[in-house]
Amino acid sequence: MFQFRPKIFVLLSFIFILQSCSKSDDNKTTATPTPINTNFVPAATADIVMYEINPQAFSSTKNIQGIINRLDNIKALGINTIWIMPIHPVGIVNSFGSPYCVKNYTDVKSSFGTLSDLKILVEQAHTRKIAVILDWVANHTAWDNQWIYDHPNWYTKNASGQIISPAGTNWNDVADLDFSNQSMRLAMIDAMKYWVVNANIDGFRCDAADYVPYDFWLQANTALKAIPNKNLILLAEGNRADHFSAGFQINFAWDYLGTIKNVFGANTGAVTNLFTTNTSEYNSVPIGKQKLRFTTNHDESNIASPISVYGSKNGALAASVITTFLKGVPLLYCGQEVGVSSTAVYNGANTIDWSANNDMLLAYQNMMAFYNASATARYGNLTTFPTNTNVAIFQKSTASEQVLFLVNARNTAQTVTIAATLQGNWTNALTGEAVTLSGSVALTGFQYMILKK
Repeated sequence: MFQFRPKIFVLLSFIFILQSCSKSDDNKTTATPTPINTNFVPAATADIVMYEINPQAFSSTKNIQGIINRLDNIKALGINTIWIMPIHPVGIVNSFGSPYCVKNYTDVKSSFGTLSDLKILVEQAHTRKIAVILDWVANHTAWDNQWIYDHPNWYTKNASGQIISPAGTNWNDVADLDFSNQSMRLAMIDAMKYWVVNANIDGFRCDAADYVPYDFWLQANTALKAIPNKNLILLAEGNRADHFSAGFQINFAWDYLGTIKNVFGANTGAVTNLFTTNTSEYNSVPIGKQKLRFTTNHDESNIASPISVYGSKNGALAASVITTFLKGVPLLYCGQEVGVSSTAVYNGANTIDWSANNDMLLAYQNMMAFYNASATARYGNLTTFPTNTNVAIFQKSTASEQVLFLVNARNTAQTVTIAATLQGNWTNALTGEAVTLSGSVALTGFQYMILKK
């Protein structure tokens, strides 16, 4: 669920690894000087619009400069926070090239660029009011990470004394870290601080966070928040309730993702299930914290594109409307906005065709422009109308505005009854056209309407 990994790999013993690898990549550590001074402050948690970047797919150069070159495009999409998949050197031993197989926590993969390139990216992003967070892989390392040679006691071992992969997974390309070792914890936290202090990044998306003990996340997040002059975004890839008390502001809405795929997929589940899942997920979320809501990410698009999962370009857009506006922090995955349909784009063999599906890009730009412009759309009081199993009807309200959403989750035309309280004059939030709602509304396949008054 957390990382794209092939099903079968041979787990080599620790002795073999020692014989097969060099000691050339020593992980650096750092003191904690005052970080780069900045007037930049990331968006408040409830206002974050996040965008995941896969550097291998994002540009033909497949590097940090390729991201810098498209920052204006990212800004035009309405994004204020970018999450970059791991930028570190990738291990070789037992590896198939996953970026989540980290060889050195405090270095930049040479094909991506340098620390200086990353600093420039952060500076350029900040001038556009975009925060930059890095993907952090705390649970495990590559089999040829220098820690294995210098500190083998930092790793989980079996009864024979051999270092093992994470238990209960098929992640045989990585070695499991032992969080009962306090020295390893401090080294990990020091490595995280390195990027905040030296590159001025704005936080972390923490990979496989459910696999890492609560008390480590509390320790790490407390230390990171103590760094002066920084307001960090801390996102957990997991759905444990204790992530929030450990200091994360956001964690993943895995239950919601499963539900929306079920609603738009072959099962054609009732759209009212989305409202039920929304409520159940937020039952364990403290005030001020959020779930990350998405229709795809790097794991999902490595298996199937949104266009295939949600039925068509229009289906993918309809699913995104519900996901963006129902509740939570919205996430878009690079290429989603131009309708990438091939999983091969994200494995490094190809790159995103940014000229494709300009109509879809415009739809996403208009959608996100309204989301950013309307505080009501982001966090107004939610009212759901669970009267139709095919069309999602929900409303966001504040003292100054009402926003109504009608989203057909089917690829066939649907006629939906409109409650008396919703009838009357509205304005189409995306086009500015006047709309009058009477007793019923006919929607074409996957049509959505966003109305305001």
